[in-house]
Formats: sequence, C-alpha cells, structure tokens
Amino acid sequence: MKAWRGALVPVLLLALAELAFRARSGPSDSLAPPSQAIAALLGTLSDGSLLVGSAETLATLLGGLAIGSLAGLGAGLALGSSDLLRRLTFLSIEMLRPIPSVALLPLSLLIFGFGYGMEIAVIAFATFWPSLILTQSAVAQIEPRLLEVARLLRLSRWQRATKIVLPAAAPRLMTALRLAAGVALVVAVTAEIVSNPQGLGHDLMVAQETLRPARTLALLFWVGLIGWGKNAVLLRLERWLFAHRGDVDTRIAT
Repeated sequence: MKAWRGALVPVLLLALAELAFRARSGPSDSLAPPSQAIAALLGTLSDGSLLVGSAETLATLLGGLAIGSLAGLGAGLALGSSDLLRRLTFLSIEMLRPIPSVALLPLSLLIFGFGYGMEIAVIAFATFWPSLILTQSAVAQIEPRLLEVARLLRLSRWQRATKIVLPAAAPRLMTALRLAAGVALVVAVTAEIVSNPQGLGHDLMVAQETLRPARTLALLFWVGLIGWGKNAVLLRLERWLFAHRGDVDTRIAT
C-alpha cells in the first residue's frame, strides 16, 4: 500500500499533463502528451533499440564506476589512515577535484577515441572523488579504541584494513557507492549526448534532432527509471548487509 501512495502524485501529474495537451489546439514539435511518450517507449522496447542503448550505457557506467570507486576506496583508506599523507596530497586533491568531469571529454576523446574507453575514463574520474572523500571521512570517524586494539594486537596494515577499518566503515562506504553510482549515470548520459555516439544519451540527441518529442520524453523517463532502480537495488543491498546496525537508512527512495 505504501508503494502505491508514492505513485499517486506522479500519476496525477501525468493525467493533468495529458488533459492539458488534449485541450490545446494543434500538435507540438517540442513536447508530446504522456500517452504518446508511453507508446514511443513501448515501440523502442519492441524493436530492441532501447535495450541496445541501455546495454551500452550500463556497460560504460559499471566499468567506470568499478574503476573509480575501487581507486577512491584505496586512496581514501590510505589518506584516512595517515595524517602525513593527507597533508602532502591536500593541495593536489583540492586542485583536481573541482574540475568538471565533462571538461575532460576532449582530452579523453584524443586519448581513447570514440567508444567505451573514452566514456569509462571520464566516469572513473567523476566517481573517484566522492568515493575518496567519503571513504577518507569514514575512516577518520572510526572509534579510536578500535585502532588502539589493532596496535596492541600488532596487526599489519592489511589486517588492520580488512579486520578493523573496512567493517567499521562499511555502512558509510555503501553510501559512497550509492552517491558514486548516481554520478556515474549522469556522466555516462552526458558524455553520450556531448561526444560519444552510443547509448541512451546518443539516442536522446537523435530523437531531439529529428523532432520526435514523444521518443525524447520516453528516453528521459527510461533514464530516470534506470536511476531509480539502481538506487533501489543498492538500498536493498545495504539493508540486507547491515540490517543489524542502527545507523543504516533502509528506506527505498522514489
């Protein structure tokens, strides 16, 4: 029942939009009623083009997310565990972090050319920073007594990371993953719109350039549905992994 309550407002807005379009006179080259967008969505599903574009976008998203998140995790663990290393890298991080990921598209295009490599590189850069910052913060907030126990037990750096640091910081690391996954989807679609002729972003550009508003709205809805589904899956996973802990938000965002 609660899930249906969350759908009431979107359904009401779609109904109002449909009525507004039917009340106006003449077709529009820029917008389309929800009924036409739904028909366009079903059409792209039936001919397979939507699935192909989704597979291309998700492939680059997952590749860039894996590289960026793992690199950010490793760097965050190192910086969070060493004050000296954090001071030495502070200036470099603060200079590189504000660079918009899409600004690297021309450079990435020169290095990798069109295709998966270019897009994955840009997504990895974009997802590296939230993973780094949140991991470093999570490590810095670990209870000092746990680290003292690790020193008393004479654990190696690897043992300390796997037995103390990662379990204690795991809920916050899942938050970092959810944030990075959201950034990855935005950057993937943006890269495809701007310069990479593949995936859902490229399909959006083609639909816009050929004046097909119904298909454009259908693709926008599909991208939003992918983002919602991705976040819902990660929240479900977080709830399953850390259901015994009180510091985990188990609500599914809509």
